[in-house]
Amino acid sequence: MTSELVVDVRPKEVSIAVLEDKNLVELQKEARNVSFAVGDIFIGKVKKLMPGLNAAFVDVGYKKDAFLHYQDLGPHFSSQQKFLKQALNSDAKKFPAIAKMQLLPEIEKNGSISEVLKAGQEVLVQIAKEPISTKGPRLTSELSFAGRYIVLIPFADKVSVSTKIKSSEERARLRQLIQSIKPKNFSVIVRTSSEGKRVAELDHELKTLVKRWEENITKVAKAKVPSVIYEETGRTVALLRDIFNPSFQHIHVNDPDIYRDVRDYVSLIAPGREEIVQQYRGELPIFDNFAITKQIKSLFGRTVTYKSGAYLIIEHTEAMHVIDVNSGNRSRGSDAQETTAIDVNMAAATEIARQMRLRDLGGIIVIDYIDMVEPANRQKLFEHMSKAMAGDRAKHNILPISKFGLMQITRQRVRPEMELDTNESCPSCFGTGKSKPSILFTDSLEGKIDCLVNKHHVKKFTLHLHPYVAAFVNKGIIPLSMKWKFKYSLGMKVIPDQSLAFLEYHFYDPEKNELDMKEEKEIK
Repeated sequence: MTSELVVDVRPKEVSIAVLEDKNLVELQKEARNVSFAVGDIFIGKVKKLMPGLNAAFVDVGYKKDAFLHYQDLGPHFSSQQKFLKQALNSDAKKFPAIAKMQLLPEIEKNGSISEVLKAGQEVLVQIAKEPISTKGPRLTSELSFAGRYIVLIPFADKVSVSTKIKSSEERARLRQLIQSIKPKNFSVIVRTSSEGKRVAELDHELKTLVKRWEENITKVAKAKVPSVIYEETGRTVALLRDIFNPSFQHIHVNDPDIYRDVRDYVSLIAPGREEIVQQYRGELPIFDNFAITKQIKSLFGRTVTYKSGAYLIIEHTEAMHVIDVNSGNRSRGSDAQETTAIDVNMAAATEIARQMRLRDLGGIIVIDYIDMVEPANRQKLFEHMSKAMAGDRAKHNILPISKFGLMQITRQRVRPEMELDTNESCPSCFGTGKSKPSILFTDSLEGKIDCLVNKHHVKKFTLHLHPYVAAFVNKGIIPLSMKWKFKYSLGMKVIPDQSLAFLEYHFYDPEKNELDMKEEKEIK
């Protein structure tokens, strides 16, 4: 299996697609002004204690107060508070060193929130879950800095090795190695990807993470409460850090700045492989070029067709996600009902595992498979589903099929679910059902071009149109687009864009900023 990463950077949004054998398996979209991402560290202020929930609400600058449960304080919360008090009363030159402090005893595992926190108290916290729906961020006080091979945790002093490393000799080697090079009062979690790595690689990453901690924690001395202390690496680099493996063949980026960031990161974690990072310079939108837009349109609807006419119906309720498996016209191809059921269900399990990664479904997921009589077939389906989800990085738990034919799955959610509306509203009538004659669309488009050239004095731009309309504008020996260029002395390119509705259009300047033609206002 080959993997590719495609990054589409736009003025207001960054979209990241992961392809496996050209099939879309992960998609993440993030507004470029997002300021609350998993991994960010804040200095916040306790607003209110909730003894009934054994938790506190903390002000970190978000419109909704963030939630901090007692269990998320971490065993070394007292040591962290001691350090924070010293840091708030010092300057950058006399900043306390964590390696020189005496760690305090761990807090009680089943203690009360009111015993360790009070309203108005400053706390160092990290975003564990981004704001979802009407909820504020979920916080933890057990700070961590994740790298490719290890995770660094301040205010503790032990070494843990991933249980996925099965070799006892390798586990002992890594534990002894990290114990000999790690600084005092820092814990280290050794990740699965560190298996077989040399001491030089692990030592380099450890020093990088310690330096990241030291450079950012000094901001506490001058910080206003609440404020951000450390911002996690960009979503592109963070995603790459978690999923990068030798099967990656290409990473395509259409923005020069993020291209350099990604290339630098790959050269750091995989020296000699930075050539797989390529800057996309094509005229077509990058997602159109790699056939991602079409896959998004077909995979994010309520109904998803997958094999021989069979299809899924995916519904989201307040409490859970519900997926119904339907055989469609597949049932006509076989006389054996049980054979049809197991065939459709096995294919459905593969597609559902993909859909959960793609949409980042979290919480409780209930799947209504086609009924099967044979217990052996139910067990076979359960094992296939477990195997299909083995590559899912989110924590999950799968229960065998119940006597009602339902499979229940729980899946970790740390970010809002990916929801994309694949239905296109008409850009001409905006849902009213009445629009101007479509034959006059090109006349209206020429009017917009005339306004750009003669009123706003813009002569160099790209025009994005639906592929069908773009083909019409560019057809013939002397196409309509060529006539417009000669008539208005334009430096214009017509770009077919699969993400647009049929009569939708957008103008962009050479810097890829959109020129707003919907309102009459000055264009600079």
